[in-house]
Amino acid sequence: MSPQMALPVFDPAAIKKAVAPQLVLDTIRDALIAHAEGRTSVPPPLHMDFPEAGGDCHVKAGWITGTTDFTVKIATGFYRNPALDLPTNHGLVCVVSAHTGQIRALLDDRGLLTAWRTAAAGALITHVMARPDATTLAVYGTGEQARLQATWLAKLRPLGTVLVHGRNQHKAAALCNDLTAHGLPARPASAQQAATADIIITTTPATAPVLNAAHVREGAHVTGIGTDMPHKNELPPALFHRAELIATDDHAQCLDHGDFGHAVRAGATTRDSDIPAGLLLKASVDRPDTAITAADLTGIGALDAALASAVLGRLLP
Repeated sequence: MSPQMALPVFDPAAIKKAVAPQLVLDTIRDALIAHAEGRTSVPPPLHMDFPEAGGDCHVKAGWITGTTDFTVKIATGFYRNPALDLPTNHGLVCVVSAHTGQIRALLDDRGLLTAWRTAAAGALITHVMARPDATTLAVYGTGEQARLQATWLAKLRPLGTVLVHGRNQHKAAALCNDLTAHGLPARPASAQQAATADIIITTTPATAPVLNAAHVREGAHVTGIGTDMPHKNELPPALFHRAELIATDDHAQCLDHGDFGHAVRAGATTRDSDIPAGLLLKASVDRPDTAITAADLTGIGALDAALASAVLGRLLP
């Protein structure tokens, strides 16, 4: 292949150099709205589970109607990797022309864009659904996404104390130190203590609920981002029964393999009780101060496409 025809490949260092968080937030906000308005094409995701290795893989594709590119993304999560001195998440994004079908570039991002997309979606939806005066945040989980959810939400609203709940006390303490270094005072907390925060975000690969719905106080908001396969479950069905407002990033996906689907099958809520998360970004939420609200985010291929195109626009001349 001649140099002129070589496929561009960009690694995480190049992506980080070219892209600022505000571009990610703006792109994901617009993409969530487009998806809520039906201006996207998103096939069902392919997912594989590797229980012997403690891992899973997702293949997601998406396109926003009328845009230049669509994408196909591979994202993996192998949760025992830290013991092997390897990152938990990996993957890449293939950017394809929606006009010619030619591959324009490979973003060998090693999971970076998925992490940013997830952080932006979680922060945007959490900010718009939480009470305006809510400042106390609790994160369940101690990995990269827990850190990103806290630091990116702080870009959108002032936060006070961050409560960190994790199964590993050393990892929880390390995350608290990291968040404190970023200007977010943080301390470890039990599951029950964390459930009393004004804002709760769960970021784990759990297969059983990580919090008790009875411990969630009136007026709180809860966002779950870790349940992205049928066998995973972070938020208890009882939480959706208590919630006065439920948002999903994709109704069909969340019914199939999200916490919302678990709640529907348990009879805790009805299959039509949710609203598209993107619609909440178009108008302010009318919520009583005592209402509990919940968001179930399973990750949408169209958001990956929008972000990859925006990033590629900064990388290519």
